[in-house]
Amino acid sequence: MANDEIGEFLAGHTEDLVRELTEWVRIPSVAGVPEREQDLLRSANWLAGALRASGFPVTEVWKADGAPAVYAEWCAAPGAPTVLIYSHHDVRVAEDGQWAETAPFVPVIRDGYVYGRGASDAKGQVLAHLWGIRAHLAATGRDTPAVNLKLLVEGEEETGSAQLTDLLDEHLDRLGADLIVFSDTQTWRSDHPAVCTSLRGMVSATLEVLGPRRDVHSGGVSGPAPNPAVELARLIAALFDDEGRITLPGFYDTVAGPSPARRAELAALPYSDEDWLHRSETRSVGGEAGYSVLERLYARPALEVITLVAGDPTGPSRGAVPSVATAALSFRLAPGQESGEVAEQLRRWLGERKNDRFEYDLSIADTISQEPYETPGDLPALTALSDAVRDGFGVEPGRMGNSGSGPAELLSRKVGAPVVFFGTGLPQDRWHDSDERVAISMLTRGAATMAHYWPRLDRR
Repeated sequence: MANDEIGEFLAGHTEDLVRELTEWVRIPSVAGVPEREQDLLRSANWLAGALRASGFPVTEVWKADGAPAVYAEWCAAPGAPTVLIYSHHDVRVAEDGQWAETAPFVPVIRDGYVYGRGASDAKGQVLAHLWGIRAHLAATGRDTPAVNLKLLVEGEEETGSAQLTDLLDEHLDRLGADLIVFSDTQTWRSDHPAVCTSLRGMVSATLEVLGPRRDVHSGGVSGPAPNPAVELARLIAALFDDEGRITLPGFYDTVAGPSPARRAELAALPYSDEDWLHRSETRSVGGEAGYSVLERLYARPALEVITLVAGDPTGPSRGAVPSVATAALSFRLAPGQESGEVAEQLRRWLGERKNDRFEYDLSIADTISQEPYETPGDLPALTALSDAVRDGFGVEPGRMGNSGSGPAELLSRKVGAPVVFFGTGLPQDRWHDSDERVAISMLTRGAATMAHYWPRLDRR
Protein backbone atom coordinates (compact mmCIF):
# COMPACT_ATOMS: atom_id res chain seq x y z
CA MET A 1 0.00 0.00 0.00
CA ALA A 2 1.24 3.46 -0.85
CA ASN A 3 2.73 5.37 2.08
CA ASP A 4 0.24 8.24 2.03
CA GLU A 5 -2.44 9.75 4.22
CA ILE A 6 -4.92 7.08 3.18
CA GLY A 7 -2.50 4.32 4.13
CA GLU A 8 -1.61 5.99 7.41
CA PHE A 9 -5.28 6.41 8.33
CA LEU A 10 -6.06 2.77 7.65
CA ALA A 11 -2.94 1.54 9.44
CA GLY A 12 -4.05 3.51 12.49
CA HIS A 13 -7.58 2.07 12.36
CA THR A 14 -6.96 -1.56 11.35
CA GLU A 15 -7.91 -2.79 14.80
CA ASP A 16 -11.19 -0.89 14.54
CA LEU A 17 -11.93 -2.46 11.15
CA VAL A 18 -11.22 -5.94 12.53
CA ARG A 19 -13.31 -5.28 15.63
CA GLU A 20 -16.29 -4.27 13.49
CA LEU A 21 -15.90 -7.30 11.26
CA THR A 22 -15.79 -9.72 14.18
CA GLU A 23 -18.88 -8.07 15.68
CA TRP A 24 -20.76 -8.51 12.43
CA VAL A 25 -19.58 -12.07 11.78
CA ARG A 26 -20.97 -13.10 15.18
CA ILE A 27 -24.46 -12.51 13.79
CA PRO A 28 -25.40 -15.78 12.00
CA SER A 29 -27.22 -14.21 9.04
CA VAL A 30 -27.71 -17.51 7.22
CA ALA A 31 -29.80 -17.28 4.06
CA GLY A 32 -32.70 -19.62 3.35
CA VAL A 33 -33.08 -20.99 6.88
CA PRO A 34 -36.38 -19.88 8.51
CA GLU A 35 -35.01 -20.00 12.06
CA ARG A 36 -32.30 -17.50 11.05
CA GLU A 37 -34.65 -14.82 9.72
CA GLN A 38 -34.36 -12.81 12.92
CA ASP A 39 -30.57 -12.98 12.65
CA LEU A 40 -30.78 -11.62 9.10
CA LEU A 41 -32.74 -8.68 10.46
CA ARG A 42 -30.15 -8.17 13.22
CA SER A 43 -27.40 -8.23 10.59
CA ALA A 44 -29.20 -5.64 8.48
CA ASN A 45 -29.72 -3.38 11.47
CA TRP A 46 -26.06 -3.75 12.48
CA LEU A 47 -24.96 -2.55 9.04
CA ALA A 48 -27.47 0.28 8.99
CA GLY A 49 -26.08 1.48 12.32
CA ALA A 50 -22.49 1.31 11.06
CA LEU A 51 -23.43 3.34 7.99
CA ARG A 52 -25.16 5.99 10.09
CA ALA A 53 -22.12 6.20 12.36
CA SER A 54 -19.94 6.77 9.27
CA GLY A 55 -21.97 9.79 8.21
CA PHE A 56 -24.59 8.46 5.80
CA PRO A 57 -27.57 10.77 6.26
CA VAL A 58 -30.02 8.23 4.82
CA THR A 59 -30.02 4.60 5.96
CA GLU A 60 -32.96 2.25 5.64
CA VAL A 61 -33.71 -1.44 6.08
CA TRP A 62 -35.91 -2.68 3.24
CA LYS A 63 -38.08 -5.56 4.38
CA ALA A 64 -38.03 -8.37 1.83
CA ASP A 65 -39.69 -11.64 2.84
CA GLY A 66 -37.21 -13.16 5.28
CA ALA A 67 -34.29 -11.36 3.62
CA PRO A 68 -33.99 -7.69 4.62
CA ALA A 69 -31.79 -5.45 2.49
CA VAL A 70 -29.91 -2.35 3.61
CA TYR A 71 -30.07 0.84 1.58
CA ALA A 72 -28.06 4.00 2.25
CA GLU A 73 -27.27 7.15 0.34
CA TRP A 74 -24.92 10.09 0.71
CA CYS A 75 -25.58 12.41 -2.19
CA ALA A 76 -23.98 15.77 -1.46
CA ALA A 77 -21.80 16.35 -4.54
CA PRO A 78 -23.82 18.25 -7.18
CA GLY A 79 -22.52 17.57 -10.67
CA ALA A 80 -20.41 14.59 -9.60
CA PRO A 81 -21.19 11.01 -10.66
CA THR A 82 -23.61 8.90 -8.65
CA VAL A 83 -22.38 5.42 -7.78
CA LEU A 84 -24.46 2.49 -6.51
CA ILE A 85 -22.41 -0.02 -4.50
CA TYR A 86 -23.90 -3.53 -4.43
CA SER A 87 -23.07 -6.41 -2.08
CA HIS A 88 -24.81 -8.77 0.37
CA HIS A 89 -24.83 -9.49 4.10
CA ASP A 90 -26.36 -12.99 4.10
CA VAL A 91 -24.07 -16.00 4.42
CA ARG A 92 -24.08 -19.70 3.58
CA VAL A 93 -25.06 -22.49 5.94
CA ALA A 94 -22.12 -23.63 8.06
CA GLU A 95 -21.73 -27.08 9.63
CA ASP A 96 -20.08 -26.50 13.01
CA GLY A 97 -18.51 -29.96 13.15
CA GLN A 98 -16.56 -29.37 9.93
CA TRP A 99 -14.74 -26.24 11.18
CA ALA A 100 -11.29 -26.65 12.72
CA GLU A 101 -10.04 -23.07 13.27
CA THR A 102 -13.12 -21.85 15.16
CA ALA A 103 -16.88 -22.29 15.30
CA PRO A 104 -18.49 -20.60 12.24
CA PHE A 105 -19.90 -17.63 14.13
CA VAL A 106 -17.21 -17.28 16.79
CA PRO A 107 -14.67 -15.23 14.82
CA VAL A 108 -11.00 -15.46 15.72
CA ILE A 109 -7.91 -13.56 14.55
CA ARG A 110 -4.97 -15.79 13.72
CA ASP A 111 -1.81 -15.26 11.64
CA GLY A 112 -3.15 -12.16 9.92
CA TYR A 113 -6.55 -13.66 9.08
CA VAL A 114 -10.05 -13.27 10.47
CA TYR A 115 -11.78 -16.67 10.50
CA GLY A 116 -15.58 -16.96 10.49
CA ARG A 117 -18.52 -17.39 8.16
CA GLY A 118 -18.94 -14.23 6.08
CA ALA A 119 -15.51 -12.83 6.92
CA SER A 120 -14.67 -12.74 3.22
CA ASP A 121 -18.01 -13.47 1.51
CA ALA A 122 -19.10 -10.77 1.77
CA LYS A 123 -19.15 -8.87 5.08
CA GLY A 124 -15.45 -8.13 4.79
CA GLN A 125 -15.98 -6.64 1.34
CA VAL A 126 -18.76 -4.37 2.61
CA LEU A 127 -16.58 -3.14 5.46
CA ALA A 128 -13.71 -2.48 3.05
CA HIS A 129 -16.07 -0.07 1.31
CA LEU A 130 -17.13 1.52 4.58
CA TRP A 131 -13.54 2.06 5.69
CA GLY A 132 -12.61 3.23 2.21
CA ILE A 133 -15.15 6.02 2.55
CA ARG A 134 -13.85 6.92 6.01
CA ALA A 135 -10.25 6.98 4.72
CA HIS A 136 -11.28 9.08 1.72
CA LEU A 137 -12.84 11.70 3.99
CA ALA A 138 -9.96 11.68 6.46
CA ALA A 139 -7.28 12.01 3.77
CA THR A 140 -9.02 14.77 1.80
CA GLY A 141 -10.43 16.71 4.73
CA ARG A 142 -13.84 16.62 3.08
CA ASP A 143 -17.10 16.52 5.01
CA THR A 144 -18.81 14.56 2.24
CA PRO A 145 -17.59 12.11 -0.42
CA ALA A 146 -16.28 13.40 -3.75
CA VAL A 147 -19.03 11.46 -5.54
CA ASN A 148 -22.64 10.71 -4.71
CA LEU A 149 -22.83 7.30 -3.07
CA LYS A 150 -25.66 4.82 -2.70
CA LEU A 151 -25.40 1.32 -1.21
CA LEU A 152 -27.65 -1.68 -1.67
CA VAL A 153 -26.65 -4.66 0.46
CA GLU A 154 -29.17 -7.45 -0.01
CA GLY A 155 -30.01 -10.37 2.25
CA GLU A 156 -30.48 -13.39 -0.01
CA GLU A 157 -27.67 -13.44 -2.56
CA GLU A 158 -26.51 -16.82 -1.32
CA THR A 159 -29.85 -18.39 -2.29
CA GLY A 160 -30.03 -16.73 -5.70
CA SER A 161 -31.49 -13.24 -5.08
CA ALA A 162 -35.01 -14.44 -5.89
CA GLN A 163 -36.66 -11.26 -4.56
CA LEU A 164 -34.12 -8.79 -5.91
CA THR A 165 -36.06 -8.04 -9.10
CA ASP A 166 -39.15 -7.05 -7.11
CA LEU A 167 -37.02 -5.07 -4.66
CA LEU A 168 -35.41 -3.12 -7.50
CA ASP A 169 -38.75 -2.45 -9.18
CA GLU A 170 -40.28 -1.26 -5.91
CA HIS A 171 -37.46 1.21 -5.20
CA LEU A 172 -36.23 2.01 -8.69
CA ASP A 173 -36.86 5.74 -8.23
CA ARG A 174 -34.29 5.71 -5.40
CA LEU A 175 -31.59 3.73 -7.22
CA GLY A 176 -30.66 5.99 -10.12
CA ALA A 177 -26.90 5.94 -10.73
CA ASP A 178 -24.24 6.54 -13.37
CA LEU A 179 -22.18 3.53 -12.31
CA ILE A 180 -22.58 0.34 -10.28
CA VAL A 181 -19.70 -1.06 -8.21
CA PHE A 182 -20.38 -4.76 -7.68
CA SER A 183 -18.52 -6.11 -4.63
CA ASP A 184 -19.02 -9.84 -4.35
CA THR A 185 -15.95 -11.02 -6.24
CA GLN A 186 -12.36 -12.09 -5.78
CA THR A 187 -9.03 -10.82 -7.00
CA TRP A 188 -6.16 -13.01 -8.21
CA ARG A 189 -3.42 -12.80 -5.56
CA SER A 190 -2.49 -10.47 -2.75
CA ASP A 191 0.82 -9.67 -4.44
CA HIS A 192 -0.70 -9.55 -7.92
CA PRO A 193 -4.24 -8.10 -7.81
CA ALA A 194 -6.39 -8.15 -10.91
CA VAL A 195 -9.44 -6.13 -11.87
CA CYS A 196 -12.42 -8.34 -12.59
CA THR A 197 -14.20 -7.42 -15.84
CA SER A 198 -16.71 -10.25 -16.30
CA LEU A 199 -19.11 -12.48 -14.42
CA ARG A 200 -20.56 -15.79 -15.53
CA GLY A 201 -24.29 -16.46 -15.56
CA MET A 202 -26.08 -19.30 -13.81
CA VAL A 203 -28.87 -21.84 -14.24
CA SER A 204 -29.72 -24.04 -11.27
CA ALA A 205 -31.68 -27.26 -11.77
CA THR A 206 -32.73 -30.26 -9.70
CA LEU A 207 -33.20 -33.63 -11.37
CA GLU A 208 -35.11 -36.41 -9.61
CA VAL A 209 -35.25 -39.95 -10.96
CA LEU A 210 -37.96 -42.21 -9.50
CA GLY A 211 -37.61 -46.00 -9.49
CA PRO A 212 -39.52 -48.36 -7.17
CA ARG A 213 -42.62 -46.97 -5.52
CA ARG A 214 -40.85 -47.30 -2.17
CA ASP A 215 -37.39 -48.30 -0.94
CA VAL A 216 -37.26 -52.06 -1.49
CA HIS A 217 -35.01 -54.70 0.12
CA SER A 218 -32.31 -55.38 -2.47
CA GLY A 219 -32.20 -59.07 -1.59
CA GLY A 220 -35.77 -59.46 -2.80
CA VAL A 221 -35.68 -57.42 -6.03
CA SER A 222 -32.01 -57.00 -7.02
CA GLY A 223 -31.58 -57.37 -10.76
CA PRO A 224 -34.97 -56.61 -12.30
CA ALA A 225 -35.78 -53.61 -10.09
CA PRO A 226 -35.27 -50.12 -11.63
CA ASN A 227 -32.47 -48.46 -9.65
CA PRO A 228 -32.79 -44.65 -9.90
CA ALA A 229 -29.25 -44.11 -8.59
CA VAL A 230 -27.83 -46.05 -11.53
CA GLU A 231 -30.07 -44.18 -13.97
CA LEU A 232 -29.11 -40.82 -12.51
CA ALA A 233 -25.43 -41.74 -12.75
CA ARG A 234 -25.96 -42.65 -16.42
CA LEU A 235 -27.58 -39.29 -17.15
CA ILE A 236 -24.91 -37.28 -15.35
CA ALA A 237 -22.15 -39.14 -17.18
CA ALA A 238 -23.92 -38.43 -20.48
CA LEU A 239 -23.84 -34.68 -19.81
CA PHE A 240 -20.12 -34.62 -20.67
CA ASP A 241 -18.15 -35.93 -23.64
CA ASP A 242 -14.58 -37.23 -23.60
CA GLU A 243 -13.21 -33.71 -24.17
CA GLY A 244 -14.93 -32.27 -21.08
CA ARG A 245 -17.58 -30.49 -23.18
CA ILE A 246 -21.24 -30.31 -22.16
CA THR A 247 -23.43 -32.37 -24.48
CA LEU A 248 -26.63 -30.30 -24.58
CA PRO A 249 -27.40 -29.74 -28.29
CA GLY A 250 -26.78 -26.10 -29.19
CA PHE A 251 -25.15 -25.35 -25.83
CA TYR A 252 -22.07 -23.71 -27.35
CA ASP A 253 -23.74 -22.12 -30.39
CA THR A 254 -23.88 -18.62 -28.90
CA VAL A 255 -20.79 -18.78 -26.68
CA ALA A 256 -18.53 -15.87 -27.53
CA GLY A 257 -15.13 -17.47 -27.06
CA PRO A 258 -12.32 -15.47 -25.48
CA SER A 259 -10.95 -12.82 -27.82
CA PRO A 260 -7.20 -12.65 -28.47
CA ALA A 261 -7.07 -9.62 -26.15
CA ARG A 262 -8.87 -11.51 -23.38
CA ARG A 263 -6.62 -14.51 -23.77
CA ALA A 264 -3.59 -12.25 -23.52
CA GLU A 265 -4.95 -10.63 -20.33
CA LEU A 266 -5.50 -14.00 -18.67
CA ALA A 267 -2.18 -15.37 -19.86
CA ALA A 268 -0.45 -12.38 -18.25
CA LEU A 269 -1.60 -13.41 -14.77
CA PRO A 270 1.05 -15.31 -12.79
CA TYR A 271 -0.29 -18.87 -12.95
CA SER A 272 1.04 -22.34 -12.33
CA ASP A 273 -0.84 -25.57 -11.70
CA GLU A 274 1.07 -26.02 -8.45
CA ASP A 275 0.09 -22.58 -7.13
CA TRP A 276 -3.53 -22.95 -8.24
CA LEU A 277 -3.95 -26.41 -6.72
CA HIS A 278 -2.40 -25.23 -3.45
CA ARG A 279 -4.61 -22.14 -3.16
CA SER A 280 -7.86 -23.66 -4.44
CA GLU A 281 -7.37 -27.05 -2.70
CA THR A 282 -8.93 -28.78 -5.71
CA ARG A 283 -6.50 -31.75 -6.00
CA SER A 284 -6.30 -31.86 -9.82
CA VAL A 285 -6.97 -29.85 -12.99
CA GLY A 286 -9.63 -30.86 -15.51
CA GLY A 287 -12.32 -29.31 -17.66
CA GLU A 288 -12.85 -28.45 -21.31
CA ALA A 289 -9.96 -29.39 -23.57
CA GLY A 290 -8.33 -26.71 -25.69
CA TYR A 291 -8.46 -23.90 -23.11
CA SER A 292 -6.21 -22.78 -20.29
CA VAL A 293 -7.37 -23.11 -16.69
CA LEU A 294 -8.04 -19.37 -16.47
CA GLU A 295 -9.99 -19.41 -19.73
CA ARG A 296 -12.09 -22.29 -18.38
CA LEU A 297 -12.70 -20.32 -15.19
CA TYR A 298 -13.57 -16.95 -16.64
CA ALA A 299 -14.47 -17.25 -20.34
CA ARG A 300 -16.07 -20.66 -20.88
CA PRO A 301 -19.27 -22.26 -19.55
CA ALA A 302 -19.21 -25.09 -17.05
CA LEU A 303 -21.50 -27.56 -15.30
CA GLU A 304 -21.14 -28.86 -11.76
CA VAL A 305 -23.06 -31.45 -9.76
CA ILE A 306 -23.59 -29.71 -6.42
CA THR A 307 -25.44 -32.46 -4.56
CA LEU A 308 -26.06 -36.14 -5.30
CA VAL A 309 -28.35 -38.08 -2.97
CA ALA A 310 -29.83 -41.57 -3.04
CA GLY A 311 -30.44 -44.36 -0.56
CA ASP A 312 -29.01 -43.93 2.93
CA PRO A 313 -26.41 -41.15 2.76
CA THR A 314 -25.92 -41.17 6.54
CA GLY A 315 -26.13 -43.85 9.19
CA PRO A 316 -26.23 -47.62 8.65
CA SER A 317 -27.43 -48.83 5.26
CA ARG A 318 -30.81 -50.58 5.08
CA GLY A 319 -29.67 -52.58 2.07
CA ALA A 320 -32.55 -51.29 -0.03
CA VAL A 321 -32.89 -50.23 -3.65
CA PRO A 322 -33.74 -46.52 -3.29
CA SER A 323 -37.02 -45.21 -4.63
CA VAL A 324 -35.57 -41.86 -5.67
CA ALA A 325 -32.22 -40.34 -6.60
CA THR A 326 -31.65 -36.59 -6.77
CA ALA A 327 -28.96 -34.35 -8.20
CA ALA A 328 -28.62 -30.57 -8.02
CA LEU A 329 -26.97 -29.16 -11.14
CA SER A 330 -25.33 -25.75 -11.51
CA PHE A 331 -24.60 -24.40 -14.99
CA ARG A 332 -22.19 -21.45 -15.25
CA LEU A 333 -22.85 -19.50 -18.42
CA ALA A 334 -20.33 -17.70 -20.59
CA PRO A 335 -20.87 -14.41 -22.44
CA GLY A 336 -23.32 -14.90 -25.29
CA GLN A 337 -25.46 -17.49 -23.49
CA GLU A 338 -28.94 -16.85 -22.04
CA SER A 339 -30.31 -18.68 -19.03
CA GLY A 340 -33.74 -19.33 -20.57
CA GLU A 341 -32.27 -20.95 -23.66
CA VAL A 342 -29.92 -23.16 -21.60
CA ALA A 343 -32.86 -24.26 -19.44
CA GLU A 344 -34.80 -25.24 -22.56
CA GLN A 345 -31.77 -27.11 -23.94
CA LEU A 346 -31.62 -29.14 -20.72
CA ARG A 347 -35.32 -30.00 -20.93
CA ARG A 348 -34.97 -31.17 -24.53
CA TRP A 349 -31.83 -33.15 -23.71
CA LEU A 350 -33.58 -35.02 -20.89
CA GLY A 351 -36.66 -35.66 -23.01
CA GLU A 352 -34.53 -37.46 -25.59
CA ARG A 353 -32.90 -39.73 -22.99
CA LYS A 354 -35.76 -40.84 -20.77
CA ASN A 355 -36.16 -44.51 -20.04
CA ASP A 356 -39.69 -45.95 -19.74
CA ARG A 357 -38.66 -47.87 -16.61
CA PHE A 358 -38.32 -44.64 -14.62
CA GLU A 359 -40.13 -41.38 -13.99
CA TYR A 360 -38.33 -38.03 -14.02
CA ASP A 361 -38.87 -34.65 -12.43
CA LEU A 362 -36.72 -31.76 -13.68
CA SER A 363 -37.09 -28.52 -11.74
CA ILE A 364 -35.35 -25.36 -12.95
CA ALA A 365 -35.18 -22.38 -10.59
CA ASP A 366 -36.20 -19.72 -13.10
CA THR A 367 -36.49 -17.02 -10.44
CA ILE A 368 -32.80 -17.26 -9.54
CA SER A 369 -31.30 -17.72 -13.00
CA GLN A 370 -28.65 -15.11 -13.74
CA GLU A 371 -27.20 -13.82 -16.98
CA PRO A 372 -23.49 -13.30 -17.72
CA TYR A 373 -22.12 -9.77 -17.73
CA GLU A 374 -19.03 -8.05 -19.18
CA THR A 375 -17.85 -4.56 -18.26
CA PRO A 376 -17.47 -2.38 -21.38
CA GLY A 377 -13.76 -2.33 -22.17
CA ASP A 378 -13.71 1.38 -23.03
CA LEU A 379 -15.44 2.52 -19.83
CA PRO A 380 -13.46 5.37 -18.22
CA ALA A 381 -14.55 4.16 -14.77
CA LEU A 382 -12.77 0.86 -15.47
CA THR A 383 -9.49 2.63 -16.20
CA ALA A 384 -9.95 4.69 -13.05
CA LEU A 385 -10.49 1.49 -11.06
CA SER A 386 -7.27 -0.05 -12.40
CA ASP A 387 -5.42 3.11 -11.35
CA ALA A 388 -7.01 2.98 -7.90
CA VAL A 389 -6.04 -0.69 -7.44
CA ARG A 390 -2.47 0.24 -8.35
CA ASP A 391 -2.56 2.99 -5.71
CA GLY A 392 -4.17 0.75 -3.08
CA PHE A 393 -1.95 -2.30 -3.57
CA GLY A 394 1.24 -0.63 -4.75
CA VAL A 395 1.55 -2.81 -7.88
CA GLU A 396 0.17 -2.68 -11.40
CA PRO A 397 -2.99 -4.85 -11.55
CA GLY A 398 -3.91 -7.42 -14.17
CA ARG A 399 -7.31 -8.32 -15.59
CA MET A 400 -9.42 -11.37 -14.78
CA GLY A 401 -12.99 -12.59 -14.64
CA ASN A 402 -15.17 -14.05 -11.92
CA SER A 403 -15.91 -17.75 -12.21
CA GLY A 404 -19.08 -17.46 -10.14
CA SER A 405 -22.34 -15.67 -10.81
CA GLY A 406 -24.37 -12.78 -9.45
CA PRO A 407 -27.07 -10.26 -10.35
CA ALA A 408 -24.75 -7.85 -12.21
CA GLU A 409 -26.70 -8.01 -15.48
CA LEU A 410 -29.99 -7.52 -13.61
CA LEU A 411 -28.66 -4.48 -11.77
CA SER A 412 -27.26 -2.96 -14.94
CA ARG A 413 -30.50 -3.51 -16.86
CA LYS A 414 -32.79 -2.19 -14.14
CA VAL A 415 -30.70 0.81 -13.08
CA GLY A 416 -29.47 1.58 -16.60
CA ALA A 417 -25.81 1.90 -15.66
CA PRO A 418 -22.62 -0.09 -16.39
CA VAL A 419 -21.04 -2.32 -13.77
CA VAL A 420 -17.45 -2.51 -12.56
CA PHE A 421 -16.33 -5.21 -10.15
CA PHE A 422 -14.17 -4.90 -7.07
CA GLY A 423 -13.67 -7.51 -4.39
CA THR A 424 -11.19 -8.30 -1.63
CA GLY A 425 -11.64 -12.07 -1.68
CA LEU A 426 -8.94 -14.57 -2.72
CA PRO A 427 -9.33 -18.12 -4.08
CA GLN A 428 -7.89 -19.48 -0.83
CA ASP A 429 -10.51 -17.76 1.36
CA ARG A 430 -12.68 -20.92 1.41
CA TRP A 431 -15.96 -19.33 0.43
CA HIS A 432 -18.93 -21.59 1.24
CA ASP A 433 -16.58 -24.05 2.95
CA SER A 434 -15.40 -24.67 6.49
CA ASP A 435 -12.85 -22.28 8.04
CA GLU A 436 -13.74 -19.36 5.78
CA ARG A 437 -11.26 -16.54 6.28
CA VAL A 438 -10.07 -13.18 5.02
CA ALA A 439 -6.61 -11.67 5.12
CA ILE A 440 -6.68 -8.44 7.13
CA SER A 441 -4.18 -6.93 4.71
CA MET A 442 -6.64 -7.53 1.85
CA LEU A 443 -9.30 -5.54 3.69
CA THR A 444 -7.01 -2.57 4.29
CA ARG A 445 -5.70 -2.65 0.72
CA GLY A 446 -9.23 -2.89 -0.56
CA ALA A 447 -10.30 0.05 1.57
CA ALA A 448 -7.31 2.03 0.30
CA THR A 449 -8.28 1.21 -3.29
CA MET A 450 -11.78 2.57 -2.81
CA ALA A 451 -10.46 5.65 -1.01
CA HIS A 452 -8.30 6.37 -4.05
CA TYR A 453 -11.13 5.54 -6.45
CA TRP A 454 -13.67 8.20 -5.53
CA PRO A 455 -11.53 11.26 -6.34
CA ARG A 456 -10.31 9.59 -9.54
CA LEU A 457 -13.87 8.84 -10.57
CA ASP A 458 -14.96 12.39 -9.90
CA ARG A 459 -12.23 13.73 -12.19
CA ARG A 460 -13.48 11.47 -14.96
